[in-house]
Amino acid sequence: MNKGYTLVAALAWRNLWRNPRRTTVILFAIVLGAWAMIVMAAYARGMSKQVFDNAIDNLTGHIQIHAPGYLEDPVIDYAFDSAQTTLKTALSDPEIAQFSPRVRVPAVVASERESQGVTLLGIDPVTEAKMSFLRKSIVAGNFFVSARDPGVIIGKKLAERLETALGRRVVIMTQDAHSKIADRGFRVVGIFDAMMDAQETGFAFISLGAARQMLNLENRVSEIAIKLHDPAHTDATLERLKLQLPALDVRAWYKLDMLAKLFQDTWEGSTFVWHLIVFLAMGFGIVNTILMAVFERTREFGLFQALGLKPGFILLQVWLEALLLLIIGLAIGNLVAWLSVLATGDGIDVSAFGQGLEMAKLSKVIPFVLTARDLLIANAVVLILGLLTCLYPAWRAARLVPAHAITRI
Repeated sequence: MNKGYTLVAALAWRNLWRNPRRTTVILFAIVLGAWAMIVMAAYARGMSKQVFDNAIDNLTGHIQIHAPGYLEDPVIDYAFDSAQTTLKTALSDPEIAQFSPRVRVPAVVASERESQGVTLLGIDPVTEAKMSFLRKSIVAGNFFVSARDPGVIIGKKLAERLETALGRRVVIMTQDAHSKIADRGFRVVGIFDAMMDAQETGFAFISLGAARQMLNLENRVSEIAIKLHDPAHTDATLERLKLQLPALDVRAWYKLDMLAKLFQDTWEGSTFVWHLIVFLAMGFGIVNTILMAVFERTREFGLFQALGLKPGFILLQVWLEALLLLIIGLAIGNLVAWLSVLATGDGIDVSAFGQGLEMAKLSKVIPFVLTARDLLIANAVVLILGLLTCLYPAWRAARLVPAHAITRI
C-alpha cells in the first residue's frame, strides 16, 4: 500500500511538469493571489492599527473618567474632585500603566492680530508626557518644566492662523468655576507639529497648576485619561473601574471616539472581502487549468484503471497535483509578499489625500503591519479553498469508465 501511495505521489510530481507552460501560468496565478491577499491584509491592518493608535494618542487613552453629564456638555461645571480616596484606590489597578488628570474647557485664544476658538487643556507635564502625542510632537521651544509652568503650547497651524510665534504672548479667555470670564496672558513656550491638522488647530495646552489657578478649580479636574499595559484588557478593566466608581462616568475609548471605532472595524472587515475577491478570481483559474489537464489525460487514466489502479488513487493523484501547485505557489507568494512589505519601510506616503485621510482618522504615512494571524488566514484560505475547488476535476478523473476512456479519440 505504501508503494502505491509513493507511486501516486511520484506520478503527481512528474505530471506537473509535463506541460511546463501551463504549470508556470497557474503557479503565477497562485503567487499573485497569495501576494495580493497578504499585502492587502498588511495594508488594512496598518490602517486599522493607525486609526487605533491615533485615537489613543489623540488625548483619548484607553479609558476616561468624567463627572456624569460632562460628555454631553463639556463645561467647567462638571469638574470633579481628583483627590477622593475611592478614585485613588481605583487608579491603583495593576492593569493601569499610566493615568493623567486634565482640565478641559472650551476657550478662545487671541494674539494681537487674530483669535481662534480652541479646547483649552490643563495638563500635568509628568503624566501627560507618556499619555498623548504632545511631548513627542514639539518642534520648537520646550515642553512644560513643572506642573505650574506659566507658558502655553500651541500647534504649528494655530500659530500661523494667529500670526504669532514662539516667545510671543497670547491671551486665553474662558469661563471659570464661578461662571465669570477668566482671561490671562501666556507666553508661547512650545509649538507642536501633529500628524493631523485638527490637532494643531483645535488645542491649546497650559500646565494643570496654571489652569486650576486661572479657573478657581482647587483640586478638581474635568477628566482623567488612562492607558493600560495591554489594550486587550480594556473591557475587563473598565468593568472593575465602573464598580469602584459608581458616582463617575467611566467609558472606553471606543465609546468616546465612535467614528474611529467604525473606521477600524471597516478596515479590518475589508480584509475578508478582499480575500474572497482574490480567491474567486484565482479559484476559477485553478479549476479550469486542472480540468483541462484531466481531459488531456483521459486515455491515460482509463489505462491506469484497466491495469488495476483503483479510482481512489486517480482521485488522489489529481488532488496531490493541486496540493503541490498550491504549496509551491504559496511558498513563493509568501516570500514575495514579505519582501514587498519589507520594502515599504515606514509605510506609504498618501499625503495627496490629506483632507480625506484626516476624516478617516488616518495620518499622512500609512504603515504596512504584517501579523502572523493575517499570514495564517491568507494561506489557509488559499490552501483549503484551493483543495476544495480541485475536488471536482479529481472526481471527474476518478469516475471515468476505462473502456470509454481508452477508446476516446
